[in-house]
Amino acid sequence: MYTKAAQFWAELRVELLSASTFLPEEKPNSSQLWRLYWASHQRFFGHLCMAAKVPAAVRLAKQALAENKCIVIGLQSTGEARTEEAVTKYGLELDDFVSGPRELLLKLVEENYPLPPKPDLARRDQTVKELRRKRHSVAPDVSCRGRSRKALKWKVETDDCESGEESQTDSGHESSESDEEFRMCEICNSEEDKKLLLRCSCCGQQVHPACLMPPYIDLIPDEWSCYSCKEKTDEYLHARDAYVAELLKRYEAASERKLKILDIIKSLDLPNNPLDDIIDQLGGPENVAEMTGRKGMLVRASGGKGVIYQARNTKEVALEMVNMNEKQLFMEGIKLVAIISEAGSAGVSLQADKRALNQRRRVHLMLELPWSADRAIQQLGRTHRSNQASAPEYRLLFTNLGGERRFASIVAKRLESLGALTQGDRRAGLTLSAYNYDSYYGKKALVTMYRGIMEQDSLPVVPPGCSSDNPSSIQEFIIKAKAALISVGIVRETTLCNGKDGNKLAGRIVDSDMHDVGRFLNRLLGLPPDIQNRLFELFISILELLVHNARSEGQLDSGIVDIKASIIEKQGSPKTVYVDNLSGASTVLFTFMVDRGITWESAKNVFDERQKDGLGSTTDGFYESRREWMGRRHYMLALEGTSVGIYKIIRPAIGEVLREMPLAELKNKYRKVSSIEKANKGWLEEYEVSSKQCMHGPKCKLGSYCTVGRRLQEINVLGGLILPVWGIVEKALSKQVRQSHKRISVVRLETTNDNQRTVGLLIPIVAVDSVLQDLSWVNDQDN
Repeated sequence: MYTKAAQFWAELRVELLSASTFLPEEKPNSSQLWRLYWASHQRFFGHLCMAAKVPAAVRLAKQALAENKCIVIGLQSTGEARTEEAVTKYGLELDDFVSGPRELLLKLVEENYPLPPKPDLARRDQTVKELRRKRHSVAPDVSCRGRSRKALKWKVETDDCESGEESQTDSGHESSESDEEFRMCEICNSEEDKKLLLRCSCCGQQVHPACLMPPYIDLIPDEWSCYSCKEKTDEYLHARDAYVAELLKRYEAASERKLKILDIIKSLDLPNNPLDDIIDQLGGPENVAEMTGRKGMLVRASGGKGVIYQARNTKEVALEMVNMNEKQLFMEGIKLVAIISEAGSAGVSLQADKRALNQRRRVHLMLELPWSADRAIQQLGRTHRSNQASAPEYRLLFTNLGGERRFASIVAKRLESLGALTQGDRRAGLTLSAYNYDSYYGKKALVTMYRGIMEQDSLPVVPPGCSSDNPSSIQEFIIKAKAALISVGIVRETTLCNGKDGNKLAGRIVDSDMHDVGRFLNRLLGLPPDIQNRLFELFISILELLVHNARSEGQLDSGIVDIKASIIEKQGSPKTVYVDNLSGASTVLFTFMVDRGITWESAKNVFDERQKDGLGSTTDGFYESRREWMGRRHYMLALEGTSVGIYKIIRPAIGEVLREMPLAELKNKYRKVSSIEKANKGWLEEYEVSSKQCMHGPKCKLGSYCTVGRRLQEINVLGGLILPVWGIVEKALSKQVRQSHKRISVVRLETTNDNQRTVGLLIPIVAVDSVLQDLSWVNDQDN
């Protein structure tokens, strides 16, 4: 269903583009049409995603009811507008529930399909006399400037006549009268009574009937045209009739296309309104308490065939009180399922209150996340309040479509902006930060992906479903991805290349779209699920790579970073490096020895426990690198994580790695160790070597200062009074050569032997001397 809908929207876009070309130039631009198109596009697929969750929501609801619990379902879209439009169009009795996506599509096409102007057929019947009057209201051989000069001359001569003698005026008047009775034939130039001359109603020339070729022998009519003017008039009328016929043909063809599109929409298999569908499947209004803002609803007819539109309120309950009445029925246990929307749930308490009859545990299903973070918190808080017998269970339902992450992304971004209001510490507990793609690194990842797909740069990761050993699979994915981006309007001005680049699609992505993560996620919804998920996975892979690189270079701002290791021990006594003269507070340098590695026994126990509990997969186990690095291979333990195909990595030197690894990358870079003995030997060797040197080997340029891949590290933390010396430390670090040593990081660690916590600025070992030198100089200046 989703694939067919995505294909239809792509075809509809092409159809609208084609139809827009026949609009006249004086018509307003089509920006309004495309704003409506993309707004309807996002709303349509949002409804489709929500409808896809209805079976799961009904299943979870019935399961909770069987476990003696009650259900609260939260959503945002009630579909009331589409329902009322359908009732107005089709009547109060319908064959089935209204499909919101179908009605939305019908409305878009009916009201916004670009039809060419319909010709006015009444104008085709206008008389030749009216046409002549319009065409020859003035002499055709006289320009506008000439007519102005003649009018001015006539006015001056008139004024002169009025100022002259009366006798002259009279004689002039008599002369004009005589001139009006006689006219010159413009063919033979002889004077004749004007009644005997033919006067062309078009060009105004007067001629003898006998002087014409052929001679005119019929009676002289009131309206007569010379042969030349008549020929021109007939040519004009013929051309006009052909033009009007062409306009009519275009209009009728466009109207026929519009009707065909409407018929296709009506034949599409699209889901019903989720709200009505859920209520119907859970027993109807008799069993479901609805607290929304809509005035009416569709209910199944008593005979079981068809549905009827009826008001939500009854004679006993006013419309303003219907939500409070429904809430009361739910809290008394008469109805065990409640559906709430933003409009109808404000200020409603639905928790398992100890004072209420219905004290069953609430199962809160979130079918649709609100767009606003504070409203999301408010709706979740409807079922989690004080004086409750039990806390609710929350279920946030998501499809496996990459494009639906758009709805989580915007809420995640806004939830993070609430900061201390929701968590106090932005790192505490679980958050939706993993869904916040509209960030600095998200925009950077999008630009990288776009440039890779448009073949301006190479992709930094292997696309999903492709192999680095098979370049043709990557090229095939790029072609499919480019075609997908063209179908949703991200790649514009597309053409099909000829010559050496034959059968290749060419186009461009405008600068404003290159960094617009929101638009990418919106348009992603309109792609078939296969290419949609592959594009989204590629975007996420590039994003994770950029974040990993930034973290390894020390450029990632992650707030206070917890340093975790198997052994953390303080070395010696803290050293006072600065004393503030004003407050007497001191800045102290702490030195710690950190062992990040994990022993073979610990790694083997983790693997064995997982296998014993039955949680492991067939791909879990110990792996060795396919390539040698500095003359030896690296070993690690890979365990499948919470997501299928994504693996948690544990290495001998650094323990658990922050970045998880996809299965494709794991198999590409590593191979599974056949025997435990081989894994044991390799693990112990790497564990021992990493205590003395970094992963670059004994010839590393930084020597003992390099900590990459080193198991034992010396960590220096500047604690105590920090703010007065912050600028001094920042300046000292800016002098360092490596980028990872220039950034200030706030860290927190806890010693493993006496559990003492320390928070302060992390000073790289290579920069300790420079920082201490600057601080001592400031101390001397203060003294």
